[in-house]
Amino acid sequence: MRRHLSRRHLTPPPKLKLADWIEQNIVLPEGLTALPGKVRLWPYQRGIADAISDPEFERITVVKPVRVGFTMLLTGMIASYVANEPSPILALLPTEADCRDYVVSDLEPTFESTPVLRGLISAEADDSGRNTLMSRRFPGGSLKIVAAKAPRNLRRHTARVLVIDEADGMEVTAEGSPLVLAERRTLSFANRKIILGSTPTIEETSHVLRSYANSDKRIFEVPCPSCGSFNEIQWGHIDFEKGPEYAAYRCPTCKDLIAERHKTAMVEQGHWRATAPHVKGHAGFRLNALVSGLANATWAKLAAEFLTAKDHVDQLQTFVNTILAQGWRESAEELDDAKLIARAEDFGLENIPPEVLLITAGCDVQDDRVEITFLGWTRDNGLLVLHHVVVWGNSLEDGTWAEVDEVLKTTFRHPRGGVLKVAAAAIDSGDGGITEVVYKFCGPRFNRKIFAIKGDGGKRPIITPAAKQKIDRGLRLFIVGVDEIKAHLMMRMSRGETVRFSKSLEPVWYEQVTSERRVIRYVKGMPVRRFERKTGAKAEALDCLVYAFAIRHVLTTHWDQLETASVAIEPGSIQKPAQPRVVRSSFLGR
Repeated sequence: MRRHLSRRHLTPPPKLKLADWIEQNIVLPEGLTALPGKVRLWPYQRGIADAISDPEFERITVVKPVRVGFTMLLTGMIASYVANEPSPILALLPTEADCRDYVVSDLEPTFESTPVLRGLISAEADDSGRNTLMSRRFPGGSLKIVAAKAPRNLRRHTARVLVIDEADGMEVTAEGSPLVLAERRTLSFANRKIILGSTPTIEETSHVLRSYANSDKRIFEVPCPSCGSFNEIQWGHIDFEKGPEYAAYRCPTCKDLIAERHKTAMVEQGHWRATAPHVKGHAGFRLNALVSGLANATWAKLAAEFLTAKDHVDQLQTFVNTILAQGWRESAEELDDAKLIARAEDFGLENIPPEVLLITAGCDVQDDRVEITFLGWTRDNGLLVLHHVVVWGNSLEDGTWAEVDEVLKTTFRHPRGGVLKVAAAAIDSGDGGITEVVYKFCGPRFNRKIFAIKGDGGKRPIITPAAKQKIDRGLRLFIVGVDEIKAHLMMRMSRGETVRFSKSLEPVWYEQVTSERRVIRYVKGMPVRRFERKTGAKAEALDCLVYAFAIRHVLTTHWDQLETASVAIEPGSIQKPAQPRVVRSSFLGR
């Protein structure tokens, strides 16, 4: 006898929300996380995951810090689409190295350790028939991992699901904004999903902050154990006046001090609240590390990190970006040379301050001269501009370079009796007319750490080896990220922090160091931070400062050894070193 089946029995089981599916299926292997095994999401992660799986939202934006498990969440999302909703998926990361690291360190280990995912993705053959690491296929869909620096890779792909991670690390290319190009690859899908996440960097140019501003702007709020009111924990609510080990949360409503031991329960009861609920179809999430449950994100540890970072602009920016998930606000758009001159102190190469333990030099080459700036470095990253030298002469003639060599060979007496010399020097080879001359000079002086460099703008590291090296001549060429260094130095000098100036510096040096201003220009639809020269100004001194700063970062520094070397072994055993020859001219008085 046939049994009657109701409509309830014929209805397929409801689709699991993404957060539930991740917790029921994803298994993290040892080595990928401190807590291997099945995933258990925090409430702030569940809220983001649920929005991703909600068809109501076409766009998801996440302003994120480190230490909150966002990469794991993205991997879980990709895995869910592969297993349950096969689609063409495109993931955009800043560089090819980022892509490879994500595939090898996160994606593959997670798929291998999760039973329901094992064997689902395989490498896809490229046009030559070779399998590629960052192009995978699975039944009903595909996964492409593409670097933003190579946007041509986007041309051949369309995607229903677009994942953009670390958007603030991406910059405009010759073909335009990689974010816009990637988004265009989703236009043919009515049910597309675009997920953009990043740790913010500079507030004025941040892609993720601009996207969040167009969303429903959600914040994660937790209840106070004392009064029950819900608030977003912000850095201003963390009280550590008695010391970082006593750091606690001061409720902005009842003013009670809440100890760290309550944080887990508070976060478990937390929820997301949209502050712009009128915006539809775009869920935005802003999160900081103060709610992270990881052992290295306790309020005490974060307070200690802050106290270490607060006196150093570069470290403070890292804290603001990666812990508080806030954009960094630049303190100045241009510098005032008169204010810098007023800070000059009575020191120089002839009377080096005792805290200076290392000297670097930066050289800018012009047709009729070579200019050199000497920087002194202290153990706590203090920076002292000790002197500026101009060697006049045709930069194509050997005699000029012989004099430059003598200047760079000069040794300087340390007040403790020891001797300092130039630990490393950078010489600009960017001018095509003197490139080979600089290479010829630097190659034989490799052991003295005299290196040829080329400056490059945009978002580049401080200094990196060039892709192609002229090993046959013993030459090591480095690429210097001039814009990043200028921004860093401008911040430090404008705040009067850890940059000091010698009274031996002429007024023209300050004029040239302040010869550029920072501006925001829109290039192919993307805001780009640039440095532009003031009309009629020269910038040789600024270039020298940048190069001397950059070359410090190729050195491995052992401060205890440098401290020991600054003291003479036998008083009177060291002769007074020769001073650098400074060729005075009308240039220095201009």
